[in-house]
Amino acid sequence: MQNLNSCPMIHAMNIIGNKWSPIIIYAIGDRTIRFGQLAALIDNISRKVLAEQLKSLENEGVINRESFAEIPPRVEYSLTEKGVDLLPILNQICAWGSTMQEEVVCEAILK
Repeated sequence: MQNLNSCPMIHAMNIIGNKWSPIIIYAIGDRTIRFGQLAALIDNISRKVLAEQLKSLENEGVINRESFAEIPPRVEYSLTEKGVDLLPILNQICAWGSTMQEEVVCEAILK
């Protein structure tokens, strides 16, 4: 029997299996974005939680963080190759979520 601690699914979910990580990765997409822009794109996330999640994703090698020695300080985020590899998967999840959302709306109408 396989040791579940070495399971690739468990490893992947440890990196992106929380509430905000997939949303952050999806929001960054194929662009470079500043912290404030990212915070404005994602409703209902506190700046503290966003900063923590960005740090965690940076530590996992999913995003790049680049700081510029300017006044005021500027920090930009982009996806690493690992992060870019997740985009097709997240796009599929988004499409699936759209289908599920339509089903829920249709069921509510039919009742």
